[in-house]
Amino acid sequence: MKLRYPAVADSWYSGTPNGLREQIEELFTHKHGPGSLPKVVMDGPRSLVGLVVPHAGYMASGPVAAHAYQYLAADGKPDVIVIFGPNHTGHGSALSIMNEGAWRTPLGDVRVDEKTADDILQASRIIDVDDKAHVYEHSIELQLPFLQYLYGSDFTFVPVCFMMQDLQSSREVGKAVAKALNGKNGLVIASSDMTHYEPQERAEKKDKLALDSALQLNEEQYYHNVEVYGISTCGYGPVIAAIVAAKELGAKKAELLCYKTSGDVLGDRSAVVGYASMAFVKGS
Repeated sequence: MKLRYPAVADSWYSGTPNGLREQIEELFTHKHGPGSLPKVVMDGPRSLVGLVVPHAGYMASGPVAAHAYQYLAADGKPDVIVIFGPNHTGHGSALSIMNEGAWRTPLGDVRVDEKTADDILQASRIIDVDDKAHVYEHSIELQLPFLQYLYGSDFTFVPVCFMMQDLQSSREVGKAVAKALNGKNGLVIASSDMTHYEPQERAEKKDKLALDSALQLNEEQYYHNVEVYGISTCGYGPVIAAIVAAKELGAKKAELLCYKTSGDVLGDRSAVVGYASMAFVKGS
């Protein structure tokens, strides 16, 4: 079986099973985290169809990410999760998927859902099977330990890595994923940080423009604001794809679960990175 080994264990997060579990628990109980350990409600409502989660090192963005996974735990357990992440490395195709094998973290292995991956490929003409994009990329990897903390290895996932993040392409990916997840107990996660390395006040103002449009489930306005106001969010394509997929899967509302910056968490507010957790939820 093809195995993708962790690229940033022991640097961006703890590299040992016990150390990683302890680290994740500290993020849940952190003053900027949700404040308590998550409890998985196995018969939860499963009204959650999409999340936006940050992906910096756990010390910086982990407390914000914990809010998303606290919400997910209370909602129940998805069977298959499609994770969208930006391509920071420049390796691989413009839109890259893995459609077989497993990913390893210190908490074990998570299998790639081959059927869902192939269904996505059938539904989209612009996604390539390309493992190279995933070998060193951290944005998708950083979501897996949180998911494993909740569910062990009792779920499958599909990684989709975005080097190309224009509105049309991102929409197409979102629609293809929604088609592949139709009728399944699924979830989409967009892995994205927000404004990079600007003063706290400026970052907060810019990020609010992006967040407000995402909260309206308006991917076109979201893309417009990112472009016009120069918002240096790294995963805007994944967020667009998640909004589109979530709407196709029945999402009627979005919730901002937490927004902080690296300045809030680490103290230096002169050049911060913004972090947000959001939920896309079914409803009337």
